[in-house]
Amino acid sequence: MVQQMKWLITGGAGFIGCNAARRLMEAGHRVVVFDNLSRRGASENLAWLREHGEFSFIKGDVRDFGQLEQVFREHQDADVVLHLAAQVAVTTSVQNPREDFDINALGTFNVCEAVRLYAPHTVLLNASTNKVYGELGQAKVEESSSRYRYVDLPHGIPETLSIDFHSPYGCSKGAGDQYVKDYGRIYGLKTVNFRQSCIYGPRQFGIEDQGWVAWFAIASVLGQPITIYGDGKQVRDVLYIDDLVDCYVKAVEHIGRAAGKSYNIGGGPANTLSLLELLGMLRELLGKKLQYTFSDWRPGDQRVFVCDIRKAREDLGWQPHVGAKEGVERLFRWVRDNRSLFIGVP
Repeated sequence: MVQQMKWLITGGAGFIGCNAARRLMEAGHRVVVFDNLSRRGASENLAWLREHGEFSFIKGDVRDFGQLEQVFREHQDADVVLHLAAQVAVTTSVQNPREDFDINALGTFNVCEAVRLYAPHTVLLNASTNKVYGELGQAKVEESSSRYRYVDLPHGIPETLSIDFHSPYGCSKGAGDQYVKDYGRIYGLKTVNFRQSCIYGPRQFGIEDQGWVAWFAIASVLGQPITIYGDGKQVRDVLYIDDLVDCYVKAVEHIGRAAGKSYNIGGGPANTLSLLELLGMLRELLGKKLQYTFSDWRPGDQRVFVCDIRKAREDLGWQPHVGAKEGVERLFRWVRDNRSLFIGVP
């Protein structure tokens, strides 16, 4: 772990943010949480976080540059800015593309500007997404009984693949991704993009159109209906939350190599699941059959996305340690033991 630092986390009461904040506090770092608490479960996560240590909380919105200016003036001594605040669902972006743009594109631009103007020395870590690669129509895919798989990409999708935004969400996150990259290049900021695949774990209040691993676990425990968009054979590499936080810390430790770069971050080829395979795992854990139906494919949905994580391994000395089976079991137990958090929540 790096020496004691001050971390400012936008979206710090979200799933990833609260897990990162807890780990950082436990390691002795100072933490500032910036969040508008609009996300489902954010207030519960903030209350949980307060049980695990002392931190500063600022209620605010990345769309409001005036608020960000005030925060960064007060916390110019931040060593790391971890930018997690986002609109995170493809379907929501299709329904309300302007709000999606304002949060993801404008919000990330605002964070870049605040860092440039008030804390140019800080490390800026940006949570981007695998959706910047679009539908990946150029990647050859074959179909089996329970999943799709790449024909010619045994290590997964590398960072050298051309980005190709598809869906308003892909465009807004892609715009933020490129602003972060270019602010590193043009202004000399220490920026890092993490093009994240499917992150999952405790404190994740997944919903139908985002956080599918957690949503399937929640729905299975509560006996709620599950809809599979597509045929259920689509595959993602899944990454347990503790491994993602490790990656953030490793990037700061190795910022001399990481600055200015983008990394595909997920479970890699060793930790992949199709939707149908996850449902099978949950059925075994629950001990009974799950009820689910099928619906049409959603815009921009990739049949397969698996990260090539070799660049992160080489530059940062990072790799996942929690396997998919162990991680899903941990998540399932957390949902089962905390089911009261989800009852009555739409």
